Amino acid sequence: MSTDHADPIDRFARFSPWLARLGWILVAVVGGSAVESAVDGRSAAVAWTAAIGGWTLWAVAALGLAIASVRSLTVVRLVTPLALVAAIAAGIGGATAVELLLLGGPAIVASAAAMTAEFGRQWVQASAYGDEDRFPLRFPVGAGLAAIVAWCVWAPALVAGPLLIAAQSWIVGAVVCLLALVGGALLGPRWHRLSMRWFVLVPAGLVVRDPVVLADTFPLRTAQVASIGLARTDTEAADLTGPASGYAIEIATTESVTTVFAFTPAEPNGKAIHLRSFLIAPSRPGQVLRSATARNLPVT
Repeated sequence: MSTDHADPIDRFARFSPWLARLGWILVAVVGGSAVESAVDGRSAAVAWTAAIGGWTLWAVAALGLAIASVRSLTVVRLVTPLALVAAIAAGIGGATAVELLLLGGPAIVASAAAMTAEFGRQWVQASAYGDEDRFPLRFPVGAGLAAIVAWCVWAPALVAGPLLIAAQSWIVGAVVCLLALVGGALLGPRWHRLSMRWFVLVPAGLVVRDPVVLADTFPLRTAQVASIGLARTDTEAADLTGPASGYAIEIATTESVTTVFAFTPAEPNGKAIHLRSFLIAPSRPGQVLRSATARNLPVT
């Protein structure tokens, strides 16, 4: 459960799930005309493929927006931006500017709201066990950019592949569909790992769970925590952020502790490091410090 007292920005941010839901409802209510206009005059196979595919993806994201969990966080963040891809496809297909605005506008609202830190916090916290506060970690710059680039290749293939087959472009459509299927199978688990990165405060201490940076969870007992606070610019603490941009939190320990970096081709067994302090990059550092204070941890 969360124990921090939200400031005005935090309180406003709590509405992000409802903005995402409202935007996604409007995608279906007012945005469908763009798709209908784009397939008008085309074959029945194309029209049915667009309708079935569009409603299926809309329903998948709607379910993810209705049921908060770590898995649905990944689903929502992958699927809601597909409405923007659909808007681009509809524009190519001949939809008017007004129709594109009615589809693209709500899609932007839903996608932007789903990407906010507060949305991620609520969806991650929904899967928490008992008395623990989970705080998502910001994406490492490299991993985040790679995920965006990969999605920008996969998403158009997912939308265009079935439509090309429906339009009887068999070979091209099959290749594009195969690309979408293989890409989803290979990239899906990697995208989901980005949703499974969080810092946790529990009654016994704290835990860093980051399958992108670390080989395993990194727990500390309360007695092992010497201090928690915003990192200094000249800090020599071990960087466990990825690295990520923005403010970091530095946690010092009362004794030397060991953690292991994630496996890489260069380090197939991981790389163990011994440390007395380390950095993490939660999306909302202030919330972490307030919650740590409420749990009587040594916040500096």
